[in-house]
Amino acid sequence: MATPMTWPKFGRKLLYSQFFERIPAPTSDFSGQTIIVTGSNTGLGLEAARHLLRLKASKVILAVRSVAKGEAAAEALLESTGATKNNIQVWPLDLSDYDSIKKLSDRANGLERLDAVISNAGMLTQQWTMVNGMEAHIAVNVVHTTLLGLLLLPKLRASAKTHNARGRIAFVTSDAHYVAQVNEANASGSLFNALNNKDIALMEDRYSTSKLFLLYAIREIAARSPVTPESNVILDVLTPGMCHSNLFRDDKPWLHSVIERIMMLILARPTATGGAAIVDAVRPDLPLEAHGAFLMDCKIAE
Repeated sequence: MATPMTWPKFGRKLLYSQFFERIPAPTSDFSGQTIIVTGSNTGLGLEAARHLLRLKASKVILAVRSVAKGEAAAEALLESTGATKNNIQVWPLDLSDYDSIKKLSDRANGLERLDAVISNAGMLTQQWTMVNGMEAHIAVNVVHTTLLGLLLLPKLRASAKTHNARGRIAFVTSDAHYVAQVNEANASGSLFNALNNKDIALMEDRYSTSKLFLLYAIREIAARSPVTPESNVILDVLTPGMCHSNLFRDDKPWLHSVIERIMMLILARPTATGGAAIVDAVRPDLPLEAHGAFLMDCKIAE
């Protein structure tokens, strides 16, 4: 289980990570490999795709909500990496839509090979929204993200066996799970019902809670799917740390926005550095110990 922390302890851990840990530029060889990156038309996902193309990935699939924005991102990647159009594809994916998730997994089954998946897409908002009968963070960041991983796992297993190359799925979460309060756990009855109760929801905590639940879900799946010759796929969870990205997009009171901008200016890593941390979690030479692990600063953390 994740180790909960007090805010002072978490603050010290965060500051040490942001100021003293260094994320190395990825150097692993992805030659011949096909990787799907969700949420990759901007921010960390786009930078992860850029690293993968630089590292000679044969095909990087940008799985994005807006195909038009994905195509624009693909053009930018072509210009900056020297890759060819054969190296990049843009596929639609809306993580709030079950049909979109199923269509992407069906399309992935038609690939010649699939070596890795970076599950980067997610959401953060303080606005209450329901998706498919669930609060949006729980639906998108936990249930639908886990569903997509499970649907792609059989293809990764088959590809690993055919091509003798271990598959990898990395789920991008957040070290904020260390301080998730999960106040809804104190309510009587079903936890899912409590999470769907707007009257008791603490939206300031919901993103952290969703990332904690995703960590629990992936660790359970990893425990039930040990790495074997028949299931040669590593599943891990990682945080890229606090990075400049497009995650913080909500309208906020001006003072909140000013404080947030100052914190990001002082603490945040460059977007490309966050992308490097993400790519490290799917490198071909990833050690077996990473299976079911939480990775922080490119190392296995508690």
